[in-house]
Amino acid sequence: EVNAIFNADSELILVQDGYSTHISAQDIACLEKALPHFKHIYYPENKGKGYAIRQGVKDAGGELIIYTDIDFPYTTDSIRKIYDTLNAGNCDLAVGVKDEVYYKHTNAARKFISKTLRSMIRTFFSIPVDDTQCGLKGFKHELKPVFAHTTINRYLFDLEFIRNAHKQGYSIQAVPIKLNEGVQFRRINYRILIPEFINLIKLTLK
Repeated sequence: EVNAIFNADSELILVQDGYSTHISAQDIACLEKALPHFKHIYYPENKGKGYAIRQGVKDAGGELIIYTDIDFPYTTDSIRKIYDTLNAGNCDLAVGVKDEVYYKHTNAARKFISKTLRSMIRTFFSIPVDDTQCGLKGFKHELKPVFAHTTINRYLFDLEFIRNAHKQGYSIQAVPIKLNEGVQFRRINYRILIPEFINLIKLTLK
């Protein structure tokens, strides 16, 4: 499966944000064997998705940088579409966007939260996409400083990054993506909703 997405020249950076039972030493050894440019970043305390991806992007050396969730929930074709869109020079930042089929795989609470956020983004932010929270995006190397200057450590770092890139004049393109069959989403941690809502308000005021 790794070789279906990456070739020998690809750089894969895996960020392990706190202890995880999903990643074993055998998994790491397998990736190191399959990919000469594999890097493993680990720290014991979970600091949030935004923080974790900033650590990976900081170490990324490629001309094109793509990030996604560790379980690779999106199809190989979706990842290729992000790569092809950037490689063709169509934009500086390619943003994966979910369709209605995606929402058939989610429970009512997650669907409500996602669609409410998209509606709020359309209302309060003048950016080219309203689906900022899909876990598959790619951008050109020159946007690394923009990404590095995001400050949100949890989930709305994506929105902050897209907004900042748009403000600085970088071109952004939405890319329709699809989930792999059988993807199961984790239960929502409702404790993060209030801090993330505060982050959303702060972004609207900047």
